[in-house]
Amino acid sequence: MNILIVGDVVGKAGREAVIEHLPGLREQLKLDFVVVNGENAAHGFGITDRICQSLYKLGVDVITTGNHIWDQREIINYIDSDPKLLRPLNFPEGTPGSGVGEFKTGDGSKVVVIHPMCRLFMDPLDDPFSRTEAALEGYILGSNAQAILVDFHGEATSEKQALGHLLDGRVSAVVGTHTHVPTADHQVLPGGTAYMTDLGMTGDYDSVIGMKKRAAIGRFMTKMPQGRLEPAEGHATFCAAFIETDKTTGQARRIEPVRLGGRLSKINPGERH
Repeated sequence: MNILIVGDVVGKAGREAVIEHLPGLREQLKLDFVVVNGENAAHGFGITDRICQSLYKLGVDVITTGNHIWDQREIINYIDSDPKLLRPLNFPEGTPGSGVGEFKTGDGSKVVVIHPMCRLFMDPLDDPFSRTEAALEGYILGSNAQAILVDFHGEATSEKQALGHLLDGRVSAVVGTHTHVPTADHQVLPGGTAYMTDLGMTGDYDSVIGMKKRAAIGRFMTKMPQGRLEPAEGHATFCAAFIETDKTTGQARRIEPVRLGGRLSKINPGERH
């Protein structure tokens, strides 16, 4: 199975990068399933139902989010009606929406997506490790789930690596989102789980993690309010991970970064197919 997981889409520039690159990648990489982290898609803060629908029309199968999920208040009343939009798994019981979902590919294969959020340097949510373990109960990779994907949204590299090793061999992939900076540690772990600490953002890298530079720098230099942060609007880099899994076992055969457009060096595994 060929899977693409796209890093945090930031603002209009990020959405335009998805429009520009996803259709071609779907053909080049013969994609069976696409996950996009969309928590910054609405002008850098949250996501709207309209943006969700526009991503689905591009061929996105699931949208994950993160700590900005509720920034656009309209999503609170919308999320229960959209099973393809996931919020972090370890929010308290009773929070609208879900952090885990079952989905089908075109050939009927079942893909499970689990979306926990870190706690180090993040909101004090429920334990993501135990909640992820609970979400995995009843799923056996290669048996009743042909692929299991985990988007672990958070700041600390150590926390993400720990979950990757905990789940090694039981899920197809553990990838991180949130920092907006791509890491160079993509690998298949010993048990057969594809891993990457952070996918990076799909946004303008002539910025401070996707935001216009002046206001962001001013906040660090003065510790005074600098007005609302605004997303940078230059040509964005599309950042993602391409994962190929074995359809029988569900384990990963390979993981490769994808970086197209904008300022970062180009990496396109589709050109080697």
